[in-house]
Amino acid sequence: MNDFLQVGAITSTHGLQGEVKVFPTTDDPKRYSRLKQVWLDTGKEKIELEVEKVRYFKQFVIVKFRGLNHIEDVEKYIRKNLYVTRENAVKLKENEYFIADLIGLSVIDDEGKKLGALTDVLSTGANDVYVVTEGEREILIPAIRQCILQVNIEEGFMKVHLLEGLL
Repeated sequence: MNDFLQVGAITSTHGLQGEVKVFPTTDDPKRYSRLKQVWLDTGKEKIELEVEKVRYFKQFVIVKFRGLNHIEDVEKYIRKNLYVTRENAVKLKENEYFIADLIGLSVIDDEGKKLGALTDVLSTGANDVYVVTEGEREILIPAIRQCILQVNIEEGFMKVHLLEGLL
């Protein structure tokens, strides 16, 4: 399990006062208003940043970090990801999971046959779709109750029922 969960990616600077434009990778972008700190992955290390101010613009979040007051302070962080610790992550409801915890799960069907590993989650609007890969074969499984029978993060597997036509 990951200790850090991604909540966004810095896409560009915004103005000259050290603000950045963030593309949120969370289901609830408004959660940025409640964030006190985030971790920025520089590629070499994770740096803790204190959130000073948040605004919203179209699908983006404009964030100002304490102590970064000039465009030159934040330019180097363009295309870097922002994370929160698991303790600061949103609380999940029953049968909800973080995508980071699902990726890599072994997927088996209701007869015990291994189908592959969960490699991606596609958000389609109506429901998510799980991408299961085994070699060159890819299976798309809708994340609905009729298909997802059991998710066991601790033991690393997901049991599914394949509706007719999914293979």
